[in-house]
Amino acid sequence: MAEATEPRGTLGTVRNAVLLLDLLTDGPAYQQLTDLAERSGLSVPTVHRLLRSLVLADLVEQDPGSSRYSLGPEVARLSQRYLGRLPILGALSPYLVSLRDSLGATIHVSVLVRTTTVYVDRVDAADGGPYRDSHRVTDALATASGRLLAARASDDIWAESLQAYSGTLDDTPENVRQAWAEATHLLSPEVGMGAAGEVAVPVLDASGTPVAALAASVGRDVAPDRVQEMAAHLARAATAAGRTLGHG
Repeated sequence: MAEATEPRGTLGTVRNAVLLLDLLTDGPAYQQLTDLAERSGLSVPTVHRLLRSLVLADLVEQDPGSSRYSLGPEVARLSQRYLGRLPILGALSPYLVSLRDSLGATIHVSVLVRTTTVYVDRVDAADGGPYRDSHRVTDALATASGRLLAARASDDIWAESLQAYSGTLDDTPENVRQAWAEATHLLSPEVGMGAAGEVAVPVLDASGTPVAALAASVGRDVAPDRVQEMAAHLARAATAAGRTLGHG
């Protein structure tokens, strides 16, 4: 195993710690040491040692009653610091409320993190309801936003996204990727199949690099003309915001 050949404090140790943090984001809020060891492929002593260090850093917390582990409060602080310095949020923020008002829909901003789509900002429509999921995380290829970004990402990210996706594609991966990479907008795969979703456009910086996706929520029976109208509004905002990014 890799842990047997890499001394403590190496990059392998960091990778293993990040792996444990990632595993703690799935499943129950508090998880057993042995379950984490089995899922990670690491030995119980290695997992215990890493978790002890993560607990000391407040990145993980241990329940004193059950001795199970969960993500710690330091993760929230770091994520808020990261979001506060994310240039795309500052670039798009002037447009989100006006988009919400003109489209009458909830507006989302998302970024691609490896094989997942992370929703990093949201402005609710008037009928958005009492529940918020501003920082929702989904498999990249399960959403319109993620598909736009994953198709434009590196070959490695695309391959990993395909491997993580549990759904089916309408064509070969190569053809699907080309179509999504060239699309000006996409509609969520579940729309029209009894579920609501989103229409999304890519946000490209001044050099043409995709940095985020901008989306508006739509109902399950949204009309094609309405999709085109919403996409046009989103694209104008995405273009305007993108011009302010990537100038070095």
